[in-house]
Amino acid sequence: VWDEPFYAFSLKHHGNDHPLREEIMAAYESDYDRVVALCTSSPNSAKPIFYQKHMTHHMLPGFDRRWVLQLFNAFLIRDPVAVLSSYARKWEDVSLRAIGIVEQWQLFDLVAQALGRAPPVVDAEDVLEAPAETLTRLCGALELDFCPAMLSWPRGPKRFDGLWGRHWYNAVHASTGFAASQAQPPVALPAALGRIADEALPIYERLRAHRLAATSLNG
Repeated sequence: VWDEPFYAFSLKHHGNDHPLREEIMAAYESDYDRVVALCTSSPNSAKPIFYQKHMTHHMLPGFDRRWVLQLFNAFLIRDPVAVLSSYARKWEDVSLRAIGIVEQWQLFDLVAQALGRAPPVVDAEDVLEAPAETLTRLCGALELDFCPAMLSWPRGPKRFDGLWGRHWYNAVHASTGFAASQAQPPVALPAALGRIADEALPIYERLRAHRLAATSLNG
């Protein structure tokens, strides 16, 4: 597991004043080509699945993204209102670019054009409401075996968390499994964030049209 491989690169080249910025840049590789080489390297033979959690807003313009075509890609989407509500609880500098949905659509389109079909898309709401069914479909799309152990985990930090986890992952660290009842309700968005949500919603709907659960869960 590799948690957000391009975080240090993004901080270095975009200059966001994120929490723990200097620590992250000191601890992790920030050269784009080196990170790409690591992401596209062969997995350890003893651990044949190499999972990478990428944040699409780390994929900055001007850097070739076609390396992702060497990987199996799946896209996790979430209602922009919920995304912005979550950001607003933790961070004041929120923009359309910060939530990465434009970049997510660009990457989705890149992969879809290469495959000749839509890559797997799962909605966070479906994962919370029907985790076993949604993850079974995702595993099937990625040619992986579903295992019930995927549905739970021990409370607390994980060894593969980025060091930023102590700022961003408190809710995850308090959890032990997927549960819709544990999801925080969206907060009322101020006007500026409401405008961002309005821009993001059509992109989210285009992605959501391809979600794996569309025919079997909540419509």
